[in-house]
Amino acid sequence: MSEAGTRAGFIAVLGAPNVGKSTLVNRLVGAKVSIVSPKVQTTRTRVLGIFIEGPSQVILVDTPGIFEPKGRLDRAMVAAAWSGAKDADAVALLIDAKAGVDARSQAIIDRLKADNRKAFLILNKIDLVAKPALLTLAESLMNTGVFTDCFMVSANTGDGVKDLAKVFAGAVPEGPWLFPEDEISDMPARLLAAEITREKLFLDLHQELPYKITVETEDWEQQADGSARVHQVVYVERDSQKGIVLGKQGAMIKRIGAAARTELQDLLGHPVHLFIHVKVRGKWQDDRERYAEWGLDFDA
Repeated sequence: MSEAGTRAGFIAVLGAPNVGKSTLVNRLVGAKVSIVSPKVQTTRTRVLGIFIEGPSQVILVDTPGIFEPKGRLDRAMVAAAWSGAKDADAVALLIDAKAGVDARSQAIIDRLKADNRKAFLILNKIDLVAKPALLTLAESLMNTGVFTDCFMVSANTGDGVKDLAKVFAGAVPEGPWLFPEDEISDMPARLLAAEITREKLFLDLHQELPYKITVETEDWEQQADGSARVHQVVYVERDSQKGIVLGKQGAMIKRIGAAARTELQDLLGHPVHLFIHVKVRGKWQDDRERYAEWGLDFDA
């Protein structure tokens, strides 16, 4: 597109864990760029989702959910979220309208107020809330003085999302587009593939185990027939966790691999041969190199 009259900029999407940030980003982009699961703290790193609305290119920064950090990885994730907000042209705070304002959402509001940072208020999951309760919640939040506008959406159904896209498009500054027109994310295919497999692990495994797991794409070979041969490693912290991930006679990891392969093929548009190995690596959460790959600050 000609640069005359174009706009481009970054909008950081903040929120407590599990309020629907990744679902909203994927809905606005029109494709999956961020992993989604019912468990909290699924997003570990900053993910960019890019969409075009008229002459505007909007780059959404899907940040990790902001919560009270307990360890190094938690601190790095929270630091990444606030860094995304600081560097963005605009900030949007997502609130789960059904859950209301919990301590974590209130802490974000307080931080925005302390930083004198204005934000868009987005009430999500409106399809699950009666209108009177929704209006009461919106009024109380607008009275904080932090928010310039309030939008009511359902990221799950898409209700209200088109109007939000138009407002975001007008909120970014004038200037040339920052990414190619057909690009929807800055995430490398290797990292996206690892994130998809990690999502399947989140969906299939219970309790705290998914938080003790990381996935790396070790090798990616494009074949002459157009397919890709992808080798991944699932790292766990203890031998007992390895058995859970593998499942009886390898049934669990086979199911996870099949689901990840299917989704990867749909996203990439060509066949994928996915090979997943499970290895024990104690204290992988203290590995500086891993944080660099995720774009996280090891020393946060």
